[in-house]
Amino acid sequence: MNITSANLALMQLQTLSSLTNPSPGTDSSDSFASLFSLLVSSNGSSGLASTDPLALITPSAYVSQSSGVNGISATGRNMALFDPESAYAMMTNINNKDVAYKAQYSELSQMRSSVSGMEGAGKSLGKIDLSTSNDGIQSQLQSFVGQYNNWIQQYNPDIQQGGLLADTQAAQASRFELEQNFNNPLFGVKDGVQGLRAMGVSIDPYSHLSTLDSAKLNALLASNKQGAVDTLQEFSANFAKSANLLNADGNFFVKQLDNLNRAIHFIADNKSSLQQEFGTGDAAKPTGKVAQALVAYNQIIGA
Repeated sequence: MNITSANLALMQLQTLSSLTNPSPGTDSSDSFASLFSLLVSSNGSSGLASTDPLALITPSAYVSQSSGVNGISATGRNMALFDPESAYAMMTNINNKDVAYKAQYSELSQMRSSVSGMEGAGKSLGKIDLSTSNDGIQSQLQSFVGQYNNWIQQYNPDIQQGGLLADTQAAQASRFELEQNFNNPLFGVKDGVQGLRAMGVSIDPYSHLSTLDSAKLNALLASNKQGAVDTLQEFSANFAKSANLLNADGNFFVKQLDNLNRAIHFIADNKSSLQQEFGTGDAAKPTGKVAQALVAYNQIIGA
């Protein structure tokens, strides 16, 4: 079965996407290997034994049988192909993916660091005890709410549809996991308190920002300060644990960054050969947040 230019382009981009966003519980090396196994199976040649990535993504059916690859024209197309325009479009997409993955790597690295910062902020609440004044408790809780909101405001645009990290599991999981601690009604339940909401701390379901109702907090401190302190200490321990687990080896951030790094290097290692085979494609023209993140990525690797 011959493979068309359009199908090859789609297959290339789908497999690169699956490489950077594997299913939960999937080993990163398995995800990388699937990039090649899918290409082999899609080639329609069950006897294909080559382990060379370029052999897998440049099937002979794609090239004119009479002329083969004769070089790139002045327009950047390989005119020896049956469908040079689709091949050129595929390379344009790969050029854009190259930039997008680097920008995602940079932004996700910064987000990972910020999650570590939120872990520290969560731990600080655990220092509150009965000797802490009511004003001190309110001040520390308000400070934590402010730090959390700064984190949300920095990264929430990335997570939204069309954002830099919109399809990135690590980013989505981070906001979800940390937010669940605010909504957990079991913190403090043994002391007659049902989570942070009972203390006046709530999360807006649309903006994902947190707010503190000082009157509600003061009322609880006046009637059940022990319960309020215990609730904060339980919240503190669990919030910090959630942040720590997100950054743990083998969990979301580490796996996602590893997969992005593999995809970036796969493209870098094969880009020249791919462009020689399929055409140069249009150069990526990053703007806005992508351009900023790309600059940060180049600083990380010392480019």
